[in-house]
Amino acid sequence: MSIENTTVKIVAPLSGRVVPIEDVPDPAFAQKLLGEGLAIDPSTNLVLSPMDGRVIDLHAARHAVVIEGQAGIQVLVHVGIDTVMLDGEGFDALVRKGDDVRAGQPLLRFDLARVSAKAASMLTEIVIVNGESVAVTRIDKASGSVEAGASILLTLHVGQAVADDMPTAAAAPGNRLHSPLIELPNPMGLHARPAAVLAQAARHYVADIVLSCGTVKADAKSAIDIMSLATRHGDPIQLSALGPDAAQALGALERLLRDGCGERVETVAVPWVMAEDPIVARSTVPVASARATDLTGSEFTGVAASPGLVVGQLVQWRDAAIEFDEAGGAFDEEHARLVGALQRAREQIERLAARSGSVGPGAQIMDAHLALLGDPVLTELAQGKLSDGASAALAWHHACSVVAQRLAQHPSPPLRERASDIRDIGLRVVALLTDVRRTAPKLVERSIIVADDLTPSDTVSLDRSKVAGLCTVSGGPTSHVAILARSMGIPAMCGIDAAVRLLADGTSAVLDGTAGTLRIAPDAAALADAERRMKAAAAQRDSSAQAAHGIGCTRDGHRVEVVANVRDAAEAADAVAAGAEGVGLLRSEFLFEDRAVAPDEDEQSAAYRAVAAALGPQRKCIIRTLDVGGDKPLRYLPLPKEGNPFLGLRGIRVSLAYPDLFRSQVRALLRAVPHGNLHMMFPMVSDLDEVRAAKRILLEEQEKHPHPVKIGVMIEVPAAVAIVEALAQEVDFFSIGTNDLAQYTLAMDRGHAQLASQVNALHPAVLKMIDSTVAGAHAHGKWVGVCGALASDPAATAVLVGLGVDELSVCVPAIAEVKAKLATLEFSACRALAQRLLKLGSAAQVKAALAGRP
Repeated sequence: MSIENTTVKIVAPLSGRVVPIEDVPDPAFAQKLLGEGLAIDPSTNLVLSPMDGRVIDLHAARHAVVIEGQAGIQVLVHVGIDTVMLDGEGFDALVRKGDDVRAGQPLLRFDLARVSAKAASMLTEIVIVNGESVAVTRIDKASGSVEAGASILLTLHVGQAVADDMPTAAAAPGNRLHSPLIELPNPMGLHARPAAVLAQAARHYVADIVLSCGTVKADAKSAIDIMSLATRHGDPIQLSALGPDAAQALGALERLLRDGCGERVETVAVPWVMAEDPIVARSTVPVASARATDLTGSEFTGVAASPGLVVGQLVQWRDAAIEFDEAGGAFDEEHARLVGALQRAREQIERLAARSGSVGPGAQIMDAHLALLGDPVLTELAQGKLSDGASAALAWHHACSVVAQRLAQHPSPPLRERASDIRDIGLRVVALLTDVRRTAPKLVERSIIVADDLTPSDTVSLDRSKVAGLCTVSGGPTSHVAILARSMGIPAMCGIDAAVRLLADGTSAVLDGTAGTLRIAPDAAALADAERRMKAAAAQRDSSAQAAHGIGCTRDGHRVEVVANVRDAAEAADAVAAGAEGVGLLRSEFLFEDRAVAPDEDEQSAAYRAVAAALGPQRKCIIRTLDVGGDKPLRYLPLPKEGNPFLGLRGIRVSLAYPDLFRSQVRALLRAVPHGNLHMMFPMVSDLDEVRAAKRILLEEQEKHPHPVKIGVMIEVPAAVAIVEALAQEVDFFSIGTNDLAQYTLAMDRGHAQLASQVNALHPAVLKMIDSTVAGAHAHGKWVGVCGALASDPAATAVLVGLGVDELSVCVPAIAEVKAKLATLEFSACRALAQRLLKLGSAAQVKAALAGRP
């Protein structure tokens, strides 16, 4: 391959004095590990684009940007030395990754005085990072002083490309090899310096080498590709290689990564294993002995997954890596081995299900695992691999890897979290095929388990007498681990910084699953405070349980119903036993999920009647019609793949798009109405015409089943709030879903790893949405409930009461506590509090006000 001879001119991005790259006090630049170029000692603070092109990388610390322009030339502009350590302090980005830019267009702005006071040097490097691959034959360099946007800094002569007959790994025989997961030790991730060191080392090998962080992959021989992974300290990364020297490359590069690629970090060493796309070969990460001391008194934050406070000792959860032969025997022989392992796995899961009880989340999750073992997608993928001569272990491992990867890349957070279920059954079956006995870590009293992730099977198998809390790097509040933790009453948090995996077993800690925090090695005062709060919480729970069966009202007699969010008849019975006055949200999709065909009308009606029977004739039950969509797909519903499913076909839109499915549900519900106090509620409403269209279908079906039913709508999007008075003339009640309402109001994905903790329904903007909904509904004599997570938070009870909410629909474990909190309040004080909070400007200010802080 060749490129036409051409000349590319790079203009100065800053004004100042030119400094040879060899004189830069950083070996990564001085030794040209990143490439050829120059540096500028800047006298201006606005970084301009050095050429026409596109922003292909913008570091999270905003100190470095890469532009790709003519002939594929990639230019790195790196402001200062060690400025990555400022983590963005003093820098502002004026463009985003993917933006097209013109030469001289502003890219970055920085506070020259502020940054120079903290940086090792202000020398700014302008480097051609891919000169070899695009065949830059000569570079003419400027000297002296240059003017930003006007002076030519570098002139590149691009000629003949790299020869085509160079040895590559693509034609090399053999399987791709993988390292175990590596906890990235670099304090600021793989920024320019360590990325350059790694890329240069990788180029010594013929093998094709890939570096992965989650589902994002990079060419390990390209520093820019490595930097574009945007890694952070503690991220789990993995190397893979294909080629004649793949094993040698993996060994050397893994050691280099664990050593920090030249940065001063603690090192660990883990042997690597061979796998095709490993889901079962998880890293066993040794701990660094100094970390516990270094982090004494520090606090990790994450996402609250299961409420509660506990003092305990950290226990690191480590899975043993599993090795297996990739080549198999005859198809019939390997197929028989796989069928036998699947049957043994089924028996194991059935025992776990029995241990979890006949009802509840544990049993439901184990039932889902049983269904996955026979899922045709998995079995067909495995059989295809067996036909290619693979062993039973490799075939099943390959099938689970493919499906887990698809789920992990899905835009829906709940579906991404289902990848752990696939990994769970993958690990179970491969362990059976290889006769590997999986053993849990040795637990001590008050163990706080710390893990990258826990499979549902691991969680169900825990010794509850010793486990005090759970803490995972991955997962979210809708993961099966979080659901199980809540059902088991175990405080838990997820989304914590991976650095927690470096802490030693036995380190003392305080886990607050309600706030989503983990305090390391607390001092005596902090421990005493935690113990005091735990005793007070236990006493409060006992007191609340005793009074839970009274009606919900404030101390001065203001009535607020306290009802429950449930999935099925079993949870409805639990809710009644806990003191619920009814069901404010029955999630009807429980009937439609995890099956190959939709439930028929008879099955649906029987399920609704069962819930009504559990509640009795006096307690109301609000049944939300099917709430699925692009983020919650059904196998038998041909929903289109959407770029942004949260703004696509979901909720009531799906029901109107598939009227036969909707009519079947409406008929089933109408048939159940005579058996209880049932209401119908439409989800995700944003337009009056949607409600009228749904009501027309209801009226048509009522001609055959003439049973009256009250109609409500979910308030989940700002559009519904804006038209609430128009909606109030069409429906009987409203229920506010604060989870989605907060997400759409704040324009933040509540499943986003970095933003999830900021999606706070106590934000004043969300509170104003609730206030407007209540005002509009009450103006027309309609009542309003809240069924989102905010209703289950006792800290928010006074706010919601003060905003005029008529009903709180909460998770079953929160019923007693919310009722008890309600009984301590005075309505007039709640109203005054709510009006004060509506005038604030942030969730943090609201939180401080609720805590009594100025």
